[in-house]
Amino acid sequence: MTPILPLIAAVTLLAGPAGVLPAGPAAPSGAGHAVTRNATPSPLSLTSLASSLASTGVVQHVAARSGAEQRRVLGYWTARRMARALPAGVPSAVAKIGELASGVRRPSAVPASSASGASAPGVNISGARWAAGGAVRRTTGRVFLTLRGLDYVCSASSVRSRNLDVVVTAGHCAKDGSGPWAENWTFVPAYEPGRQPYGVFTARRMLVPEPWSESGDDSYDVGMIAVNPSGGLHLNEAVGGQEIGFGVPRGGRAFGFGFPADPPYDGRHLIYCAGDLHHDPHGQTRDQGMRCDLTAGSSGGPWLSSFDPETGQGVVTSVSSFKYSDDDGTMYGPYFGDQARRLFDLAQRA
Repeated sequence: MTPILPLIAAVTLLAGPAGVLPAGPAAPSGAGHAVTRNATPSPLSLTSLASSLASTGVVQHVAARSGAEQRRVLGYWTARRMARALPAGVPSAVAKIGELASGVRRPSAVPASSASGASAPGVNISGARWAAGGAVRRTTGRVFLTLRGLDYVCSASSVRSRNLDVVVTAGHCAKDGSGPWAENWTFVPAYEPGRQPYGVFTARRMLVPEPWSESGDDSYDVGMIAVNPSGGLHLNEAVGGQEIGFGVPRGGRAFGFGFPADPPYDGRHLIYCAGDLHHDPHGQTRDQGMRCDLTAGSSGGPWLSSFDPETGQGVVTSVSSFKYSDDDGTMYGPYFGDQARRLFDLAQRA
């Protein structure tokens, strides 16, 4: 069995409170895909949600619900800590967390010369800086979390939802497989070094599929987080949200985004890949793969189908999850099927 490398970067980072800019326009629906659209928020009670979770194979964790808990999390991630950690701390380690640590070797760093070109003539882009702006710039951000006493960074995306508050990321950016849940979980959309232009959103409830929570099954490495408002605005009001799709035909083409923090990247910029999707040739997961040089810290970043580079809008159909240790040029992401749909249905009512 080929070892799998989850792409989460160990750093000591922070996101502090900040003002919120006017909300951007909501993403349009994706033609030809099963997508969700905004509706009037209708949160479930704790009792109703617990009942729904039990019948749908979803596991939840209640995070920072009270004002005091939210202030504590925001206070933990100080601006000084972020500024000091980014230059020196990021290259120090690629985390191999929980049960995934056993027998895994670190992949070699991607040469800087390969981070801006195409991996197939006129078709694939692998590890280029996104400079076009648009909705993807606002909706993609960095996640800061604490797990087993260490601080980590991941990537994530805002998606349109009934409660206006859902973030989609990798499961291992919320829970260490069968191990503990993340603490101090925050999302900083449109991240820029030293700035949080649209605010900082703390987690109020975290949800992952049962197969991920029970055994760290990489086919279900997805997490959905209901976040608290920031600066009086819900997440979708502040930055909009991408559509999210389920049961989309396999294959096709996608754009993957994230904030890789391991060399040759430093976590400061939004980086992307674009290419054709293919099945897992090792047969170890139901995931799809894409040629992509993104490194640790990009975990949880969105994969967008039907992506329009002009508007930066698309349909989230997967997230960056892992690489095989013998192939650091291919990223894999879980297929969003019925299980992911159930996860989202509950997250948008949490």
